[in-house]
Amino acid sequence: MWQSEMAGFRMFQRSWSSPERLDGKTAIITGANSGIGKETAIDLAKRGARIIMACRDLERGQAAVQEVIERSDNDNVVYMNLDLSDSKSIREFAEAVNKDEPRLNLLINNAGVMFSAYGKTVDGFESQIGINHFGHFLLTYLLIDLMKRSAPGRIVMVSSIAHRLGTINLDDINSEKSYDRKLAYSQSKLANVLFARTLAKKLEGTGITTYSLHPGIVQSELWRHTSAPMQLLMKLAGPIIKTAPQGARTVIYCAVEPSLAKQSGGYYSDCGPTNPAEAGKDDVLGEKLWELSCQMLSLTWE
Repeated sequence: MWQSEMAGFRMFQRSWSSPERLDGKTAIITGANSGIGKETAIDLAKRGARIIMACRDLERGQAAVQEVIERSDNDNVVYMNLDLSDSKSIREFAEAVNKDEPRLNLLINNAGVMFSAYGKTVDGFESQIGINHFGHFLLTYLLIDLMKRSAPGRIVMVSSIAHRLGTINLDDINSEKSYDRKLAYSQSKLANVLFARTLAKKLEGTGITTYSLHPGIVQSELWRHTSAPMQLLMKLAGPIIKTAPQGARTVIYCAVEPSLAKQSGGYYSDCGPTNPAEAGKDDVLGEKLWELSCQMLSLTWE
């Protein structure tokens, strides 16, 4: 299935652009030091936004800040440390943002890991579900009040077409009974789609809208945990694989496209709406995942 999807990404891409300005608005982008995250930061900075690049590597993060400033001609760009595998780091980051930032209009939940060997986060979660879902779930929870005060605003979840192969194993969310790195990744990406959909319902009337998306098959550092043959295949498949700027287009579309202002909870690909997997539209499953996430993170989110 993935092969057939890949074949069309470079050959057919919707033409989309928008002059939308973001002056006076603040955006947080997780995993912004490379790939799609960095390209998104550059675009939003060009539109006049204040950009907070949330990354875990100080040296690479600061280097990326300088690049974003130079390429966007906007010096209102800062690095802040954030490690999504550690709830202490997430809480410290959110505390600093809530203390020092008067507003937050865009939260781009972009960072992630893919196909990694079995491992656990600081808090004991399997690393892919822990970083890709639980980390962003906690971050969003901690920043949501600031976003409500700053409304209107948008929360964008970078998912993947891989969610179509995913199932949410509520009885073994951390894959402790058995582990398949591809299925664990697919589970985490399905969780992104369900989180955006469920969160949309809970934020009705607040002025905050949510979106999940597939950016395309993109040549990026996400592939670093794949096998050598797979990495070679990705290089050979260059003509049908998106570049980072192309992959960022749907992220940017969800963040700024004016026509989406009244839409929330949907799934997007190639700068347009599309249908997620049936499991991604399962509201009962979404609520169960929500409840489990709150339980595992010791949160009470009304």
